[in-house]
Amino acid sequence: MTTKIMMTGAAALLTLSGAAFAQQTTATASTDLNVRSGPGVQHEVIGAIPGGDEVNVVGCIDSANWCEVNSDEIDGWAYGDYLNVTAGDEIVSLYPNRQDVGIAVIEAPAQPDNRGQNTAVGGVGGAAMGALIGGPVGAVAGAALGSGAGAAARVEPAPEVTTYVTSNSVAPVFLEGEVVLGAGVPDTVDIYDIPQTPDYRYAQINGQTVLVDPNDRQIVYIYR
Repeated sequence: MTTKIMMTGAAALLTLSGAAFAQQTTATASTDLNVRSGPGVQHEVIGAIPGGDEVNVVGCIDSANWCEVNSDEIDGWAYGDYLNVTAGDEIVSLYPNRQDVGIAVIEAPAQPDNRGQNTAVGGVGGAAMGALIGGPVGAVAGAALGSGAGAAARVEPAPEVTTYVTSNSVAPVFLEGEVVLGAGVPDTVDIYDIPQTPDYRYAQINGQTVLVDPNDRQIVYIYR
């Protein structure tokens, strides 16, 4: 009897350890990545994971590309395509490979504003409902962007540029996907001129003001 109880206890311990392991997968941010208060672009940005830093992944929502993450500094939700994990001998984007790496499936928290998580909520210039912020080289958010995300060169805007774009608000647009360096802005979204600054345009996307290269419409700077 004693032996049976001990074996049962050990089996239970192994089961619990496996569950804990699945819920504490470590991922690496492939670029500076927003952490939001909820699973969707309509939620406030509460911080960011610097590119290359690790974070614990509690689990991901099965029906939407959002994962609950935490570290010593922050606790919230991040867009799963920009979190990298190891699968076998490869480094892959977390969300498309979540089943292979054993990420726990979790429920989305209640949405008191009744706007579905990860839903586009309108936009300027006739931006289509459900439009996506594209990844580098025309890839759309939702594809396995992996470490290719954030490929755009970092810029340091001149003080007069910052003063202008932060003082002259434009109509906001909300799109599926996350605002990251190198992400492509759809043609349906208006980008606005900055006086005497032909190299950049600007827009407000998913609650953040961004600078956009007018030639390829990639995000080159994010005001946080």
